[in-house]
Amino acid sequence: MKNIKLMKTITFLFTLGILSAMSCGNEEDPSAQQLAFEKLAGSWDISQGGGIVIDGQDATANFTGFAFSFTDGGYTTTNAGDMFRASGTWEWVNEEAQELSIDDGKTITIITLTETLFVFSFTSDGNAGTANHGEGIAGNYTITVNK
Repeated sequence: MKNIKLMKTITFLFTLGILSAMSCGNEEDPSAQQLAFEKLAGSWDISQGGGIVIDGQDATANFTGFAFSFTDGGYTTTNAGDMFRASGTWEWVNEEAQELSIDDGKTITIITLTETLFVFSFTSDGNAGTANHGEGIAGNYTITVNK
């Protein structure tokens, strides 16, 4: 009788182990891009301690109400001046999700990206293009925005 109970217990544990192993093996870890996009998606603005710095000089006052929103492959901006188009597309530059390529030719380097803080930088040659009808400010930009 003890042998039958022992055999049933061993069979049960063996079956449980196989089922556990099978369920764990089918899940795929999310990529760095997927994890970064989970944080990036949504609306960001400078209203709560954010700012815009150009070549080390605070230029936040020139972009009152600046906001940047990201969807999967698309973006919109508010009060971006000549920094960015009002809307456009973006894509990841690398698998590590450390840079974005914006459709106007800029490469945005991610410095910090959390659920509530996004700090990024890019370099502008000051050529805003015909879409923005003028020249922008050339320099190295660092932008801090919050959700």
